[in-house]
Amino acid sequence: MQVVLTVEALPEAPLAASAAVFERHLEEAETMLAGEGVTALAIVLPRAGTDHDDWRLALARDLARGHAPERVNVVGGGDAAARKETLAYLADAPGITGQYIPLA
Repeated sequence: MQVVLTVEALPEAPLAASAAVFERHLEEAETMLAGEGVTALAIVLPRAGTDHDDWRLALARDLARGHAPERVNVVGGGDAAARKETLAYLADAPGITGQYIPLA
């Protein structure tokens, strides 16, 4: 079963946004991953420029490595329909983990 952690707002600066996620949401993400029956975590972040891509990919990659065989992916931006479609795809994609998926 995939669970979803949605982060509603972050600072605009990449370093501040990264720090906010790790400070405010990392423990919650790890707790969710440890839940009964959880096989995947999708973290949904607000839209951001490409200067945020590196830390977002590192978040997905490092959580996935640290919690294998559970899967972790990060989805960024997009409208509600695009996020819903992407999350549905990821829920049924057992080979996809450690990815950052920026949506337009």
